[in-house]
Amino acid sequence: MRSNIVTIIKKEFAKFFGDKRLVFTTLLLPGLMIFFMYSVMGDAIKSFASVDDSYVYKVSVSNMPDSVEEDIAALDFDISDTEDFDTVKSDIMDKNTDMLIIFPEDFDVLVTNYDSSDASQIPPNIEIYYNSTSTESANAYSLMLNYLDDYESKLANRFDINNTDKAYNLASDKDMTGEIFSMMLPMLMMIFMFSGCMGIAPESIAGEKERGTIATLLATPMKRRELAIGKIISLSTLALLSGMSSFIGTMLALPQLMGFETEAMNAAVYSAADYVLLLLVILSTILIFISLISVISAFSKTVKEAATSVMPIMIIVMLVGITAMFGDGAPTNTAWYFVPVYNSVQCMIGIFSFSYYPVHIIVTLATNVVFSVAFMYVLTRMFNSEKVMFSI
Repeated sequence: MRSNIVTIIKKEFAKFFGDKRLVFTTLLLPGLMIFFMYSVMGDAIKSFASVDDSYVYKVSVSNMPDSVEEDIAALDFDISDTEDFDTVKSDIMDKNTDMLIIFPEDFDVLVTNYDSSDASQIPPNIEIYYNSTSTESANAYSLMLNYLDDYESKLANRFDINNTDKAYNLASDKDMTGEIFSMMLPMLMMIFMFSGCMGIAPESIAGEKERGTIATLLATPMKRRELAIGKIISLSTLALLSGMSSFIGTMLALPQLMGFETEAMNAAVYSAADYVLLLLVILSTILIFISLISVISAFSKTVKEAATSVMPIMIIVMLVGITAMFGDGAPTNTAWYFVPVYNSVQCMIGIFSFSYYPVHIIVTLATNVVFSVAFMYVLTRMFNSEKVMFSI
């Protein structure tokens, strides 16, 4: 009995370790994928939260007290006095100014006279207005808040900061929705779409080769080109339905996932035109994925072999999707939109962040269609090859 068990174990080990691609995708690929994914995500987060060292924060201040003037000036702020609060707030919303600080009049006197043991007294309150969707504004607010917290501790908590019901974060619901959606959804959508294509394309082509049913299809009077196009269209439709289902579920769950109230993140801020453009980008991207995976599946003898061969491409797609977490939006250079897959991610970023250019959408759709047609042509040639289709 023991010898039989050992024989089976040896057979399975020999089968596994004899397949180099299986060893790579099973033993090496997961660790490499996690390493690269986390490394890139770490760099992305740092890039997203950092500000160029040469940047000077633009800060407007009202009633600057003598006690903090020198320390605040040391924070490398470009400070300007103002009493026109509405204009400055509007500039902060438009990301033209980073922060507005309003000190109470006679702040130093109020702090000196405040008695924390007297419940009838209200501590002086410093108001700081900022825009959380602007990296520069958020960093300026963080610097100022850290300084004032330290200063408040030295004074035995004799004043408050933003201690009223006013909205000090001037980012609109639209800005907050665009920032979070443009950072998270492109990456998730690429994963959903590719996973959907990967789940059905190998079974449709490599699966039929493995079962021998592909011979029946090839023996029918239809042209091989018609067979290739029919499979691409049907598989693309199924993948689109799968991707859209995941997309809708993600959009509904993302506010809770990110810890925001649903009122602050509302997909209704996007117009019907935005959704149409997004759908076109998604469809053109799925065409590329399906046609590429179909070509790989046609080269493979089994579904398992096809899935193994597709895995490295999935990693590339995931890494490209992570680029949505970098920088301050989609690139403006049109040349980038001739790069398939990457162009789709950047278009999604532009659509979700309300910063897309129509020419970029057009170039992306045209590029994706051209590459899809090229892969369809390759698939048709493969269907015409008896050596490829019957693994001679």
